[in-house]
Amino acid sequence: MERRTLTPRPGWQQTVEAQGLVYPLTRYPDNSFRPYWDESAYYVLTLPEVEALEETVGELHRMCLAAADHIVTTGRFADLGITDPRVAHAVAESWHRRAELPSLYGRFDLRYDGTGPARLLEYNADTPTSLVEAASPQWFWMEERFPGADQWNSLHERLVAAWRKQAPLLPPGSPLHFAHTSDDETGEDLMTVAYLKETAEQAGLDTDWISMEEIGWDPLSERFVDNGLRFIRSIFKLYPWEWLTTDRFADHVLDTLDNGGGTGSTLWIEPAWKMLLSNKALLAVLWELYPDHPNLLPAHLDGPRDLAATTGYVAKPLLGREGAGVTIHRPGSGGPLVRDEPCCYQALAPLPAFDGNHVVLGAWVVGDEAAGLGIRESAGLVTDGYARFLPHVIL
Repeated sequence: MERRTLTPRPGWQQTVEAQGLVYPLTRYPDNSFRPYWDESAYYVLTLPEVEALEETVGELHRMCLAAADHIVTTGRFADLGITDPRVAHAVAESWHRRAELPSLYGRFDLRYDGTGPARLLEYNADTPTSLVEAASPQWFWMEERFPGADQWNSLHERLVAAWRKQAPLLPPGSPLHFAHTSDDETGEDLMTVAYLKETAEQAGLDTDWISMEEIGWDPLSERFVDNGLRFIRSIFKLYPWEWLTTDRFADHVLDTLDNGGGTGSTLWIEPAWKMLLSNKALLAVLWELYPDHPNLLPAHLDGPRDLAATTGYVAKPLLGREGAGVTIHRPGSGGPLVRDEPCCYQALAPLPAFDGNHVVLGAWVVGDEAAGLGIRESAGLVTDGYARFLPHVIL
């Protein structure tokens, strides 16, 4: 794995916008704009590296599914902060009926420097973003700048194939709605949903748009409706389940939840069992089930234990996103070891630095198969909302 510099293409911003990336720049606190899509450098990986990473992702995914089954079988929902019995029941039912429920994709965040095994930092299998840039602009960038090269990227083909395979699980006679929140100011959620809608259409599905804020509730039929007063029978949402089960419509969501087998009136994608894979508590459960696994980092729920004195640790809120609330504690740094909010305490494994840039690998899973790679860089050790996306090639 190597970082190389390159002169950006003239008009690169307009090019990637035309390819679906409508947020190529990031606004910083001083109101300046800097590239989010950064093609002033790129990463080179070898084919053996990519093959090893693919194998790692496949194994991690299988391990995560086993951990999810363990959580459901042993009833450890409280460890994930799921204390509402109705939500726990919905997640368990969803897990038991998962073969009847469409499930699309997820993203592993990995620490990898090219010299040792990749280590799992977290798994977002409910509402992962950075998909558009990984699937489309970086592929076209490679074709233009490095014709004849290759890339770890079968995202588009696999997404279309996944929709086609799972189409029989969707309720017949109504469109699959695609929903985003209108509170998103960057356009990232909108474009992610738009891209996934396009892949569903290429698979032959009938689709429609709606924002989460436009979803209505019909008290007469006791069903969710769209802005044309049609029943919403199936819907893909880029809206986390922890919001869906706690906002003011949560009771309606649980009352009408289709968990397979004709049990309700609205089928949500991703399914409720994905809550198990997008919670940082999963990291601690994995370490319990697979201690000393080369692709895992030690992680605990009750505190950092010996990590405070040995490796140091990272405290991660169970449901944090884009680095929110993450704190880094060097070995012997002192201070309170256990935070007031529920956290996962994971061994500190600082992100590798390439030319002073801290790098995290986003490895994608579609269905149950490894599907591609997106690389993000950050100035600090926490990959936050100011991270940059850099393309890669296999040479």
